[in-house]
Amino acid sequence: MFRKMSLALAATLIMAGAAWADPIEGSWKTQSGETATIGGGGSFSITLKTGKYAGKTIGSLKATGENKYAGNITDPANDKTYSGKATLTGTTLKMSGCVLGGLICKSQTWHKL
Repeated sequence: MFRKMSLALAATLIMAGAAWADPIEGSWKTQSGETATIGGGGSFSITLKTGKYAGKTIGSLKATGENKYAGNITDPANDKTYSGKATLTGTTLKMSGCVLGGLICKSQTWHKL
């Protein structure tokens, strides 16, 4: 009896943990078609999972508000790091990286898998 209750409690906690995860965490399809994973907790790291730069960490973001994030994003092709931000709307993540205090920016839209 005790064992069954323990298993039920463990299953409930695991399901609740998934519900408590930040919506930015998970697998994403990048604009160029590769996949990336965002995970972490207080600080979210972005790691490419497929493509030419698979395994490379390309960013770190922190929550700045509801569904808004800011941090650094690295272009894997040239290893240059930019000030970055991201906004999550449903299953769409709009990411942008800027230089010169936001004077020049590039953005991409990613979709959750």
